[in-house]
Amino acid sequence: MTGLSVLIVDDEPLARRRIVRLLARIDWVGDIGEAANVDDAAARMTDCPPDILLLDIQMPGGDGFELIERLPGAAPAIVFVTAFDHHAVRAFALNAVDYITKPIEPGRFHLALDRARGVVEAGRRSDRLAELQETVASLKRALGDRPRHATEFWVKSQGEYLRIAAEEIIRFQADRDYVRLHVHDADFLYQESLASLERRLDPDEFVRVHRGTIVRRRAILRIKPAPFASLVLMLTDGSEARVGRTYTPAVRAGIVNAP
Repeated sequence: MTGLSVLIVDDEPLARRRIVRLLARIDWVGDIGEAANVDDAAARMTDCPPDILLLDIQMPGGDGFELIERLPGAAPAIVFVTAFDHHAVRAFALNAVDYITKPIEPGRFHLALDRARGVVEAGRRSDRLAELQETVASLKRALGDRPRHATEFWVKSQGEYLRIAAEEIIRFQADRDYVRLHVHDADFLYQESLASLERRLDPDEFVRVHRGTIVRRRAILRIKPAPFASLVLMLTDGSEARVGRTYTPAVRAGIVNAP
């Protein structure tokens, strides 16, 4: 039997590479394609429709909802791979094949792929697509134009997964291809880039102060001057965060001179 084809739609190259590595371990997976945005994915699906679509939700230039609305009747089995707000995920996931939240846990990933394979082999994709498109339309009407911000993060610690509420986080620090979440008494590695994470954070709650640092606004206790007209932030956990030169004007305007 020829392997099933899979298309990964995610704007983060690192995220796509991780998924490719997981798919490579599944013996029934055949061709693996990649797309970085909705337009690229739509074009690829027109030329060569995949059996299974692994779809991120929040991407620049159009979200995963838009791709779903553009899918034809003969659609792939859809699995969301996303860090999207879990309440909204529950609302639309009833009619998707499955969803996986980031950071991806391999066992959960394989379970979702097995479900998608079952849908493909059962030939029920068209019915599921119609239901999913209606659910997405209802969800959009309910949410309106409200921005969707991350409210929690799941991190792995000592073999377990812990839920870290966004309001507990003092700062996010880039750690190579990942991010380190700092709370008052601990820090945890989170599998996402700082650039991707920034797009999901509420700008009223968090501010980027350096190319490698995002801090919670309410965690800033004091701001002191540093050489060359730069700034250093003193945070509630006793740590310091240096403000990068390119971010100094925005920090001065948005924090120092805030009413």
